Amino acid sequence: MPPAQEDLTQEALTQEDDMPTAPTSRKPEKPDSLPLGAPVLGAPETLETVQGGDVAPSSYQASALPPVPSSPTPPHPVQDRPEAAPEVASEATPEAILEAINNSLSPRPRLAIIVKGYPRLSETFIAQELAGLGARGLSYVIVSLRRPTDKNVHLIHNSITAPVVYLPEYLHQEPWRVFKAWRTARRLPGYAKAKVSWLKDLRRDWSRNRIRRFGQALVLATEMSDFGPIDHLYVHFLHTPASVARYTAQMREISWSASAHAKDIWTTPAWEKREKLADAAWVTTCTAAGLAHLQDFAPPGPQDRVFLTYHGLDFRRFPPPPLRPARDGLQSHDPVQILSVGRLVPKKGYDDVLQALALLPSSLNVHFIHIGGGRLGHRMHKLARRLGIADRITWRGAATSEAVLKALRAADLFVLAPKIAPDGDRDGLPNVLLEAQSQGLACVSTTAAAVSELIIDRETGLLVPPSAPAALAQALERLIRDPVLRQHLGAAGNTRVRTVFSASAGIDFLAQKLRNPGLPSATPARRAR
Repeated sequence: MPPAQEDLTQEALTQEDDMPTAPTSRKPEKPDSLPLGAPVLGAPETLETVQGGDVAPSSYQASALPPVPSSPTPPHPVQDRPEAAPEVASEATPEAILEAINNSLSPRPRLAIIVKGYPRLSETFIAQELAGLGARGLSYVIVSLRRPTDKNVHLIHNSITAPVVYLPEYLHQEPWRVFKAWRTARRLPGYAKAKVSWLKDLRRDWSRNRIRRFGQALVLATEMSDFGPIDHLYVHFLHTPASVARYTAQMREISWSASAHAKDIWTTPAWEKREKLADAAWVTTCTAAGLAHLQDFAPPGPQDRVFLTYHGLDFRRFPPPPLRPARDGLQSHDPVQILSVGRLVPKKGYDDVLQALALLPSSLNVHFIHIGGGRLGHRMHKLARRLGIADRITWRGAATSEAVLKALRAADLFVLAPKIAPDGDRDGLPNVLLEAQSQGLACVSTTAAAVSELIIDRETGLLVPPSAPAALAQALERLIRDPVLRQHLGAAGNTRVRTVFSASAGIDFLAQKLRNPGLPSATPARRAR
């Protein structure tokens, strides 16, 4: 992601990834220092123009933004309300779309990056990557399977000026677009191969979602020529988005690669992982645990096909840690501030966090702050009331990265309790832990997921077994009572994260791979030590 990266609140999102979303025309704001009128493409005959309002980044954020050439006044008046819908030029032709892209990107893109939804508050690691690739000179088009639903965007989204193509989120919403794509796609050189792959997948996974993936691939494969000479597809997530990328690449007879993360690794069927890894040019993943798992499904060969690339942080976005008061939980007027940022979904373990808070001695004065949305919100609020701790909790809901950074700097202690959900879903390496440690916060977490790749128990934080509220409560109590230990662990964590988990190395590696997606490359980032 460009020098203008920010990786805050990966976890603070408003809904579960697989929940259906309603289409919306809301688009991110653009600050005055960025080009206005960057194209957002839907159907070939529709060109939407993103307009921007004023954004006043803080000093350290402003200094991290890359210089962007000024842009002429857009054809539509600038909206000064973030919620305002963009103006739409309804008669745009394919030629006009091509001209718009030529005006906004130089040279024309040869790469399409496919994501599940864009922009998303919960996926700042993707925004950071997009921005970093652009800063390294890569031109690309963003292809999104879903329209945005978040009311706000992060500042880093404003630095990403690539065109955005929105595929039909549900095929019945744009039947004519899908029908035209099908008629055209049948003449593509790889259509027969893609159809065979899809029918084979459909027999093993008979679902509307599988049908939708092929319909979206039809649209993408037939509209690709309208926005650039694309010769490679790069996709985030190995499940639904990778299926769209795979079918599209087969139709167009081009290469594709993927970035695998967490849920997509652990819940995708074995047969599907094996076939996608055989078909992709290469796959990168963000944890050593994910790497080891995917390597078991990769085909044998002389070259590595799966690589480890930590997301890391762009530390220009994260100021040095603040000085913190030495709260010890004994003063009723000055409780220890415990923060957590994450979606309220089963794999995040917030039921364990609440039970641990309820097990703390009543003599300790603490206040728990949670940032993030999620489908278990009502259940967690009800549990807090049942445990008798609701009056010591503030639920802030989803928030921008700027708000999360402010909360991290104000907190005394950070807690996150990931575990494996009943359906097998689990975290990778939660970026919010990196963010917390970048601000010198002592962290309490679990040994689930890939947390131990970041936190060294009793050296840079405290780790307990997953699904163990009593052990979690003991670790929290120890740090609540001991501000000196909090300071020591926070400082050690800050040193480690800034030394080992910079985003630059991983983005450099990806940029090299995407410039030459089919060629051998230098050694990528390895497991943190």
